[in-house]
Amino acid sequence: MIKIALAGNPNSGKTTLFNALTGSSQYVGNWPGVTVEKKEGRLKGQPEIVIQDLPGIYSLSPYTPEEVVTRNYLIHEKPNAILNIVDASTLERNLYLTSQLLELNLPVVVALNMMDIVRKQKDKIDVEALSRRLGCPVIELSAASGQGIDEVSKAAVAAALGKKTPHVSEFSKPVEDVLSSIEVLLPKSEESRWYAIKVFENDAKVLDELKLDPASLKKINVLREGLETEMDDDAESIITDERYTWIAGILDGVYKKNRTHTLSISDKIDKIVTNRWLALPIFVLVMGLVYYLSISTIGTYCTDWVNDVFVPEWCQANMTTFLESLHASDSVISLVVDGIIGGLGAPLGFVPQMAVIFLCLSFLEDCGYMSRIAFIMDRIFRRFGLSGKSFISFMVSTGCGVPGIMAARTIEEERDRKMTMIVTTSMPCGAKLPIIALIAGAIMGGADAWWIAWATYIFGIFAIILSALILKHTKMFAGEPAPFIMELPAYHWPRVNNVLRQTWQRCWHFIKKAGTILFVCCVVTWFLLTYGFTADGFGMVDEVGQSLMAAIGGWIAPLFAPLGWGNWQATAASLSGFVAKEQIVSTMGVLVNVLDETGEDPALWTAVMTMFPSAWAALSFLAFNLLDAPCLAAISTLAKEMNDRKWTWFAIGWQMFYAYTVALIIDQLGTWFTGGGFGIGTAAALVILGWYLYMIFKPMKKSVPSRVGMNAA
Repeated sequence: MIKIALAGNPNSGKTTLFNALTGSSQYVGNWPGVTVEKKEGRLKGQPEIVIQDLPGIYSLSPYTPEEVVTRNYLIHEKPNAILNIVDASTLERNLYLTSQLLELNLPVVVALNMMDIVRKQKDKIDVEALSRRLGCPVIELSAASGQGIDEVSKAAVAAALGKKTPHVSEFSKPVEDVLSSIEVLLPKSEESRWYAIKVFENDAKVLDELKLDPASLKKINVLREGLETEMDDDAESIITDERYTWIAGILDGVYKKNRTHTLSISDKIDKIVTNRWLALPIFVLVMGLVYYLSISTIGTYCTDWVNDVFVPEWCQANMTTFLESLHASDSVISLVVDGIIGGLGAPLGFVPQMAVIFLCLSFLEDCGYMSRIAFIMDRIFRRFGLSGKSFISFMVSTGCGVPGIMAARTIEEERDRKMTMIVTTSMPCGAKLPIIALIAGAIMGGADAWWIAWATYIFGIFAIILSALILKHTKMFAGEPAPFIMELPAYHWPRVNNVLRQTWQRCWHFIKKAGTILFVCCVVTWFLLTYGFTADGFGMVDEVGQSLMAAIGGWIAPLFAPLGWGNWQATAASLSGFVAKEQIVSTMGVLVNVLDETGEDPALWTAVMTMFPSAWAALSFLAFNLLDAPCLAAISTLAKEMNDRKWTWFAIGWQMFYAYTVALIIDQLGTWFTGGGFGIGTAAALVILGWYLYMIFKPMKKSVPSRVGMNAA
């Protein structure tokens, strides 16, 4: 078996090339964290060739977990060849990683991606001369349009079979002399030069791996300190300067940039959308348009038809007639019609709205706009001691919380990484969109509710930022945020296949859940609503208030009474969301069907709103289920990424506490401000709100170690 590793910067187009080479459909994005673990595929037409898509990195000096994944794979698993994808439009910066890959003593092929942009900018690259200087094949590529894919594939396979190693980077004589002296002190290996450079840089992970004797370490320290004194700089900066000097020499006469000083279209757009004063209002308006299109126009027409016609009139009515013709029992008819079709029909009815939202978000991501939002939010986040990289996790979580948690691997500081994982699942993900649409429609009586859904999205971002700020002002998370460096890709028209693939993947993930997890949950929910203990013993109940669900929900409901929805129906729906958030809508769908005794099609919006005494209570319910602990899949991922039971329980505990208190504040203060009475719950809400404000605005501690532990609290 032949293994070829794809390595490159996060915005190099690496995943697009992986999809083209293997026929896969991995997510393609414009920010770090899209590939957070290595993906494997077989080269099309050559199943014996394995392609490994490694997480995007800027160098082999790892600071984050996904950078460690890439470096460990290249050093220890030794692929047969490295296919280095380089963004040719920013060639100098991208060759920094290339200079390190050349030192691994492995065959390398350099693919100059985005050559269409290079030509558009009227820059010139002498590919043959660059290939001679690097000592490896250099191939022109435009992965998005498919140009050069075959050539890159053939060159990578030939390199893997030929085993010819490239030229290594050469530094100035004083540096080379020190590296040669260090190399003699190290165990012999094929990557001895790379190890020598890392030891000179005092790389802790490499030093732990090599386990050098004290005498050798002492000699290395003397060599390092001597050169640092001679060059008046620290070891890492010396190597960085040497690499860029080498890159400048490699590109001299090979790379000619167009020196015309006119602003590109991307620069002109950025002068507006990243403007200090206009950036945030534009973002808010853009997201308002997204929710208007999905909730009030295109998506709603389809959703209304599914909820009002397809499910009740076609599916339920026809299935009832069919089962009655088979003389099925009332319990079977109720299970299939009310439990399964009614339960699954409720969340699936919102798929059209979800599809429009995902389509719009995929369009914004692929054209390059969402990367600018990460840049804009970093500027704001840093004022409050937060890292802009956290916002990348938040944006990824709009599709699903699981990759959102994993995307936190790109954050260097452990405390910021843990904090981001704790709060990121509060973002309105795909599973929560049906809840938002359902409650928004219920509050408005099925009328135009796009602005409530839009406001909920903005509220989600705002609530996450406040949660992070509160945590940041505690001892365990205090400290300066890690610097955020991110390449902004040039604006371009989104690739239709990419946008449609991303939209389909997100929708299909939801539909698969409906066909598996939600199907089982609907059956269980129907059983709990249909059976219970009566005077005659256990069996089907005549009134839903006698059901097992009513008993379970009624026992727990008093806990939620201060939030405004202390009835068993809303409580039962909320509890079901801990399995999967979509199940909240499924449970409400089953409740609507089982509770309806008129013999007519139940009005979804009206029936749902009867579960809440007021609009404030409905908003409290929505806020709680947006901010509380995520579904089981996300909790499992959180536990794996935390790799610490105490931290996992702390995360869940904080999520539940924050969700409960925010919901309490919304209902109690909202009811009070609109003419309701002042009670113990109102006083508690004011006290909690005051404590939150104090935590947000109190002076932040700065000098705190970056490695956090539960005892830091």
